[in-house]
Amino acid sequence: MTDFAFTDYSGKEFVIRLTNEQRIAEARRILSGDEQMSTHVMGRIRKQQADYNPGWDFYLDPDTISFFTVAIEVCDSSIEYANDHLDEACGAFLPGCFWCPWSSRLTRELTATR
Repeated sequence: MTDFAFTDYSGKEFVIRLTNEQRIAEARRILSGDEQMSTHVMGRIRKQQADYNPGWDFYLDPDTISFFTVAIEVCDSSIEYANDHLDEACGAFLPGCFWCPWSSRLTRELTATR
């Protein structure tokens, strides 16, 4: 498992945990610049804190994370807006708990602290 950080247009940082070797390789290709199309982060939110994603009241389920080029508008939201409206998420806001912040951009791979 490997953790990666991304930001959105606000510059706020959100950390995701990848457990799938293919996704980890994809994330590293995005960071290296080898992948320039499917570079935005998407997945299903879980409404609880994760120790590796401090400062936010939710995280992305590692088993659902993927990268995209374009996505439907209904799953787009900034990190901060999603956090501030978490009680509304998984209904009309972010249906199915699916979140795809259009302005998401991977910024770094986190070094393990174990």
